[in-house]
Amino acid sequence: MNRKQFLENWKYPSILLLGIGISNIGSWIYFIALNLIVLDMTKSPFAVSVLYILKPIATLLTNLWSGSFIDRRNKRNAMALLDMLRAVFIALLPIISSTWYIYMLVIFINMADSMFGPASMTYITKLIPQENRQRFNSLHSLISSGAFLIGPAVAGLLFLLGSPLLAIYINAAALLISGVITLFLPNLEESTIVGQRESKPKMSFAVIQDDWKAVMRFYRSHVYIMAICLLFGGVMVVMASAVDSLEASFATLVLHLTESEYGVLVSIAGAGIIIGAMVNTLIVKKIAVSSMIGIGTIGVCFGYLIFAVSHTFFFAGAGFFTLAFCLAFVNAGFATFYQNNVPVDMMGRIGSLNGFIHAVFIILATAALGLASEWFSLRMVIIIGVLVMVVLGAMLCAFVLQSSKKPYYVTASSLKG
Repeated sequence: MNRKQFLENWKYPSILLLGIGISNIGSWIYFIALNLIVLDMTKSPFAVSVLYILKPIATLLTNLWSGSFIDRRNKRNAMALLDMLRAVFIALLPIISSTWYIYMLVIFINMADSMFGPASMTYITKLIPQENRQRFNSLHSLISSGAFLIGPAVAGLLFLLGSPLLAIYINAAALLISGVITLFLPNLEESTIVGQRESKPKMSFAVIQDDWKAVMRFYRSHVYIMAICLLFGGVMVVMASAVDSLEASFATLVLHLTESEYGVLVSIAGAGIIIGAMVNTLIVKKIAVSSMIGIGTIGVCFGYLIFAVSHTFFFAGAGFFTLAFCLAFVNAGFATFYQNNVPVDMMGRIGSLNGFIHAVFIILATAALGLASEWFSLRMVIIIGVLVMVVLGAMLCAFVLQSSKKPYYVTASSLKG
């Protein structure tokens, strides 16, 4: 491929990655600033913890109907609109003095987040040719990892220069810029949407019900794809979220780390995911998608296990680095598998169903571990949570590495090779 063709092929993907990067950095700034604002208003750690519960609640409120909406709308325009709506809602946060109204706005922001994920996944699948998806997902993982480090660093700098309120406004501006950048991407559905405008059914309970039936028919006829999606979500979304909810308590109360030492642990995780994403980007053409998911999952579980049984800062740091390093491979591998095996015209509905299921189990698993930590040793609870991850991870690894399932993981680029 000559340079001109390369630049042509990656022109729009690069614009998309730029928008994603700006949005992700802004999201980290907002996340940290909002925690500080609520803590300053209420002086209550519990009030801050409520912010973490609002995300799965927003997913439950959104995902029963949003998939039907996404699959019937122009994805590029929906992404831009959702970015701009989030920018407006976030810009309103500093002028509100009631914690309850802040919670309400945060729910709206998280609802927009829940819709943005399936919409962007569908658009990426349509924009990126199959032979380039594995590399694009690796670059996407690298940019998201960079935001994990850059966002908190920028937030800290903004706090020095001004206040959390300034950081909130910066995030609103970042989302607005991301929305504008998205509008420069090609309108991949223009002809389809215009052609279907007359026959497109209006949103109704009956339409949503039919859509869920269609998703269930797809999963019944593609049990393997359903198993991979649910097992991946069980390990990387549900159990990881539940264990992470106790991470800070474990580090400070069990390992007796100071707040600054815990901050270093988080930085070690950030370094791990950055290095993992960089390595993944360099070797992406030489590693099978199935290996990225299977072996990467075992690596993530092993990292969590090291952290759970650690007694020193050194071993806790080694666990954080290991799980973060492998996470970059798992996320990019699963995204490629999902894009190559789920019909693009159903991605909104299937992604929304998956998100709804994840949200239900996140709430249940987080509550279960949280309550158990009140009655039993925190280390024991963490270890039990991680062992559940290990079992699910081993099942996922066994499923993806079956030689008979290799066609699910063969990309266009590997066929050419």
